[in-house]
Amino acid sequence: MRIRADEAAAALEAAALAKVRRRLLPFLFLLYIVAYLDRINVGFAALRMNRALGLSDAVFGFGAGLFFAGYFIFEIPSNLILARVGARRWIARIMLSWGAAAIAMVAVRGPASFCALRFLLGAAEAGFFPGVILYLTRWFPAGQRARAVALFMTAAAVAGIVAGPVSGALLMMGQTLGMAGWQWLFLLEGVPAIALGIVVAIVLPDGPEDARWLSPGERDALLAMREREQRAARAQVQRLRDGLTDPRVWLLALIYFGLVFGLYGVSFWLPQIVQGFRGSSDFVVGLITAIPFIVAAVAMVRVGAISDAIAERGGDRRRALALCAYAGACGFVLAALARSPILELLAIAIGAGGIFSAFGPFWAMPPEFLGGSAAAGAIALVNSLGNLGGFFGPYAVGVMKESTHSFKSGLAALAIALVVSGTLALTLPDRADA
Repeated sequence: MRIRADEAAAALEAAALAKVRRRLLPFLFLLYIVAYLDRINVGFAALRMNRALGLSDAVFGFGAGLFFAGYFIFEIPSNLILARVGARRWIARIMLSWGAAAIAMVAVRGPASFCALRFLLGAAEAGFFPGVILYLTRWFPAGQRARAVALFMTAAAVAGIVAGPVSGALLMMGQTLGMAGWQWLFLLEGVPAIALGIVVAIVLPDGPEDARWLSPGERDALLAMREREQRAARAQVQRLRDGLTDPRVWLLALIYFGLVFGLYGVSFWLPQIVQGFRGSSDFVVGLITAIPFIVAAVAMVRVGAISDAIAERGGDRRRALALCAYAGACGFVLAALARSPILELLAIAIGAGGIFSAFGPFWAMPPEFLGGSAAAGAIALVNSLGNLGGFFGPYAVGVMKESTHSFKSGLAALAIALVVSGTLALTLPDRADA
């Protein structure tokens, strides 16, 4: 009888998790598509905006990266507030704020306003991503988090696929109603954040206990699962101060810095890299830039599943993370050496696939040794410090492009950052030693 009861409980838990994957992940996926689109659409706007406003390569790289300076300053406070007031209210507030800031980019008139509004957009969005990572720990057990995170973060790759054709088409709107195409791009891609922010405020549950679409039995199964994990994780770091000072947290931040350095170093400049192949139209450039993100989306989901399978067998995620970083580095080295536009694009796709694939195993690691307020603060710390790579990556590529009139040296710099991240990943302590 006991065996049958355990089997029934396991079946109910599995059914509840399947329902969460169907009901929750697609919605969070959609939110992150909008978030990532509003981050990287400046790369497509630059195809027309930079010349219209007189922005040099260095100024554009600096201003595009300032998003992450605002993000850095407000990230930890934002995530601590989310942990206190709940995901529904705080994520809704974040989305309404960043939607307004994204639309305000229409008013850019020169370098100063461009830099100021990019900083404001980062400050407005601060806390969204680490808040969702923290939110997912309320729903998924440790053995399934890499897959859940990978499915959620695949939205970033999908946003890259969508951004190209959509942004390219919007740029071609010309002087419709007295606005340039790049202004229409910021306006029409900012509105969905506000609309979805209102939806979040109405429908997003703070946790299983608030999910009306779960049956009472499914709700109890998820809460019991979470309670078991909390009891089994008493060795976790729980206090905020201990989480913020844990050496593993700072090592993770360094690793993430290199990954993000590579990610945004190529994402913000990819439209201009592709435009340099044959001088294609904005719409064709948008279609071509989607290719690396298609590769990244497929690789990301697959590696997330492999990482969870390794963890469930008692292995660790370090090697998967390191291999992904090294694969990304190899891609960028090949892109820097390529003489053919086709080979360069394929190599960039390998680089993007490596970076995106690293995110699933990476973000499954912090909850393995962090809990409570330590998890809220430390996850935000890792994300905020790591995302400074989103400032330095595009800026470094812009400076190198301006001095060498080529993207080759910039791609090589991105590869170096990924090699450092992969090597640091191998120095992380094993779960058994943590």
